[in-house]
Amino acid sequence: MQKIFRKIICVSLVSFYFFKIDQVKSLVPYYYLPTIKNIQNESLSISKYASQLLYFGQYKESLNLAKLAAKMNKTDEKILIILAEAQIINNLYKEALISLNKAQKLNSNISKIYFAKSNVYFNISQLKNAKTALEAGLRIEPNNHKAIFQLGNILLMEEKYSEAIKIFDKSVEIKPNFWQAINNQGLAYFEKNNINLSIELFEKAISIEDNAEPLLGLASCLRVKDIKLAVELAKKALIKDPRYVNYDYRKEQLWGGKLQRSTEILLQNDQLQTDVILAKSKINTSSTF
Repeated sequence: MQKIFRKIICVSLVSFYFFKIDQVKSLVPYYYLPTIKNIQNESLSISKYASQLLYFGQYKESLNLAKLAAKMNKTDEKILIILAEAQIINNLYKEALISLNKAQKLNSNISKIYFAKSNVYFNISQLKNAKTALEAGLRIEPNNHKAIFQLGNILLMEEKYSEAIKIFDKSVEIKPNFWQAINNQGLAYFEKNNINLSIELFEKAISIEDNAEPLLGLASCLRVKDIKLAVELAKKALIKDPRYVNYDYRKEQLWGGKLQRSTEILLQNDQLQTDVILAKSKINTSSTF
């Protein structure tokens, strides 16, 4: 009886194996182990999404995703560059330099790395290092008009006005409608006491972009020659961007001492007092500037 019972059990087990195997499989957990390539591809996707979040102003979220991507893949300089961009915009300059130095070790032939490093150095007022990084980037990408423009800005800060003007010229040669470089040439020429050329350059910048900065710059140039037009231009500039009423803000925009003094005198004009008060109230109460 026991032998017969054993045979029945054996037959039952064999039948279970052949006829119920699918059900048994469903009870066994299945594990997916991603390959290194899968992880790298996923990290690139995450870093691209982080870059998109930067564009849409979601800075903290972008930084968190960029950090995750960099942890997943430590050998891709593109991910490190995106991480550095997120760190820069979150004012994490020390961390950004670390990321950029790692990227540079992986690939030293990417101009964007040096331009980003220059941006960091510029923000922490290390102008010499900023200039060195810019020049290194421009050796790789010599026709980057924005980088050339930034180099001109550093020279402007160093009060090397003639050199700055030549650099801005190069930027405009590459991009003729680059009004910011034309405007900054106007700033430089004013400090060199060439008011007439400043007027021409501010007018040219305005013809491309009706922006508050060249408008107020032109107004300051015309303060002695044509006060009526100067007041009109200053009113328009302050409406467009009230921040230009502020001395420190203009200094951030690299306005030199001579133009600053002329502007301060202009803004004390009786016909502008209502506009000046209104502009100051706007920059004190509004978070949009």
